[in-house]
Amino acid sequence: MTLKTILITGATDGIGLETAKLLAAQGHGLLIHGRNAEKLENVKETLAAVSGAGNIESYKADFSNMANVENMAKSTLDKHNRIDILINNAGVYKTAHPRTDEGLDLRFAVNLFAPYILTHRLMPIIPETGRVVNLSSAAQAPVDLSALSGDTKLGDMPAYAQSKLAITMWTRHMACEHSNGPLFSAVNPGSLLNTNMVKEGWGGSDNDVSIGADILVKAALSDEFEGHSGDYFDNDSQRFAAPHPDGMNEQKISKLVQAIQNTLD
Repeated sequence: MTLKTILITGATDGIGLETAKLLAAQGHGLLIHGRNAEKLENVKETLAAVSGAGNIESYKADFSNMANVENMAKSTLDKHNRIDILINNAGVYKTAHPRTDEGLDLRFAVNLFAPYILTHRLMPIIPETGRVVNLSSAAQAPVDLSALSGDTKLGDMPAYAQSKLAITMWTRHMACEHSNGPLFSAVNPGSLLNTNMVKEGWGGSDNDVSIGADILVKAALSDEFEGHSGDYFDNDSQRFAAPHPDGMNEQKISKLVQAIQNTLD
């Protein structure tokens, strides 16, 4: 097995942490992201012990702040000339403060804008043989473009579901834009896994986070995903499946991408 350099966002707990543990055990070089310095250091030590190699780097950034995302991308580019796999895992569902200091909906900021910026900045060092794995969800709802700019206020579930359909749509766009690679995947890791996000939103679940970690490792490394760039993988049904109909509508995808660009300009 060829060892890879893999960046995982939101790697200090939940699915991200379990995915990082699996990849570290295989000996891959990991760049882990989180927003809490102490948790990052603890996870870094844990992963270094698991890998036995110590090839673990940590990056602190608050993904509700786009300047933080830009700085993390720059720091990554300063240290690396190649990232084989980018797993955009960081996400948020419920928050007491849905507006960021920049006036964005925090759910869109973390779940969509941050991976959008990070991926675009790192594209020059992701090879055509590389992969970008974006965390989607079974919860998908038509995107209110006015909510992207913060003009429309949304509740927790509408914002979350819209942000997850949006990243699924953007994944398809990126696959079309980069037909020669890297491979882009939108993955629903599994519904109601026992993560902090699920505990906050639904009070917990008996579904183990390893279900999500296993499929993210497959999306990152397995031959099963070859030839499926831009496709949506639904881990609830354990197959590639059709997302919400808007996720296959090229006109709506184009309007969404333009709205993202307008919001971030």
